[in-house]
Amino acid sequence: MTVLLEVKDLVKTFGEGEAATQVLRSLDLKLETGDLAALLGPSGSGKSTLLTILGTLLKPTSGQHSMLDRDLTQASDAELTDFRNRHIGFVFQFHHLLPDFTALENVMFPTAVQAGRETAAARERAEELLVRVGLKERISFLAPKLSGGQKQRVAIARALMNKPELVLADEPTGNLDREAAGQVMELIEEINREEQTTFLISTHDETIADYCRRRVLVRDGKVTSA
Repeated sequence: MTVLLEVKDLVKTFGEGEAATQVLRSLDLKLETGDLAALLGPSGSGKSTLLTILGTLLKPTSGQHSMLDRDLTQASDAELTDFRNRHIGFVFQFHHLLPDFTALENVMFPTAVQAGRETAAARERAEELLVRVGLKERISFLAPKLSGGQKQRVAIARALMNKPELVLADEPTGNLDREAAGQVMELIEEINREEQTTFLISTHDETIADYCRRRVLVRDGKVTSA
């Protein structure tokens, strides 16, 4: 495997002076192409902050952050936005689907925003993904007409729309029952295995972590086990 992403001596401090709070403390982490990793740690350990930085939505206070052999530490906001749209997908605990859009339109949305319009190629890609995640019969359903598990499958398809190398998932099964959560994780496992998409999944659930081949444990702002 090749190194996809690496952070070294990553520090993130919120506030200044006496009010300053250091959330990440000289954190080091490598993710390789094809990793399926669980991000574990107690509340307040820095997991969400780390995910946000890895997703280029937040800049570190100091340290190094590179992905696909590109130094992201000094990149401008516009460069980070472009990089994020091309190379990183996101799945959240709350699916954040647009309620007035169909499943197909929700999946196409990232590409439509990037291209400024809907294209035939984007529609074809979105349809293929929805079939891939088992929603062939729900393509034209509005988001509110889908079950919780189906909505999260749409969210996964949306995250894969631009063929990202990395998908960051923050408690992606947190709102699902055990059966639906298992189905979502089996889907992630399958996509990871067949397409070599790298997944980093933040979770408090040991059952969900058991689906992953690697565990990244964060405590007090540092990776203590990987």
